[in-house]
Amino acid sequence: MEQRLDPHQLSEALLNAPSWAKVGLTMPERTMREKAAKELAQTIVERLTDYPGAPDPDQLNLF
Repeated sequence: MEQRLDPHQLSEALLNAPSWAKVGLTMPERTMREKAAKELAQTIVERLTDYPGAPDPDQLNLF
């Protein structure tokens, strides 16, 4: 079974990410962009793994 990201959940995660991280992606300093990208990625992962339809991380994949 192929897992697909729900665009609505992804957009909600991005909208609820810290503002500094969203703005940080546009900064000229590479280190700031990297920190911002890590923060956004962490926010997305947390949001997408907390929703009720998320697979249990302890569940083995059947493929």
